[in-house]
Amino acid sequence: MNNKTTTRLNKYIANAGICSRREADMHIQLGTVTVNGKIVTEMGYQVKSGDEVRFDGQRISSDQPTYVLLNKPKGFLASIKKGSYKKDVLELIARAAPFRLDPVFAMDRSSTGLLLFTNDSALQAKFRRPKMRIKKIYQVVLDKNLTGEALGKIKKGVKIDQQFIPVEEISFIPGEPKRVVGLELHDQTYKAAQQIFASLDYRVEQIDLVTFGHLTKKDLPRGRWRHLSEQEISLLKMMK
Repeated sequence: MNNKTTTRLNKYIANAGICSRREADMHIQLGTVTVNGKIVTEMGYQVKSGDEVRFDGQRISSDQPTYVLLNKPKGFLASIKKGSYKKDVLELIARAAPFRLDPVFAMDRSSTGLLLFTNDSALQAKFRRPKMRIKKIYQVVLDKNLTGEALGKIKKGVKIDQQFIPVEEISFIPGEPKRVVGLELHDQTYKAAQQIFASLDYRVEQIDLVTFGHLTKKDLPRGRWRHLSEQEISLLKMMK
């Protein structure tokens, strides 16, 4: 919006990807929407440029919901905390949209692989829930060959700092050395993957996220990004 235009509140909410205009009207009547810190229940309320709109406490933006998948290269930081960082992943997707897109999860500089970006605040909140279950498959390179005994232990899950980390699957990769393995987790971060091996005296030299839910690195070279298809977006929104 520019300084001379306003947008009807229900349309603003719909444009943010929260719900339909009709559903937005119901939420407005229920008092779950605030503008500049004040609850607005007025039908037809006009949002001005610079207004802070919050839906159920979460700040939203009326920019067209956009979803971008990056195959992150090494050396770039992905942070979910707003700030200015040297070699930020946002530099790599600068041309993906005329507005800011944030990663849905963090990834350190040494890690590589799939990273999802969006301005859809509802989707961001969903994927950042501590117990959000989503399939993640990593290709992990260790400092030494993984023994069959260690692989068996990991398959059963690992307890770290009094917390049990379940492992969906772990296997050697055909044609690769025994220090290269595939690891599937469903409700843990990439840091948990590193902790699993560290607990058995292995050091992770490289970790690459090759599958995130139904998204894969197929036809997406390292350092490149692409917009998600409508079908891919729908599948993401269906996840619970």
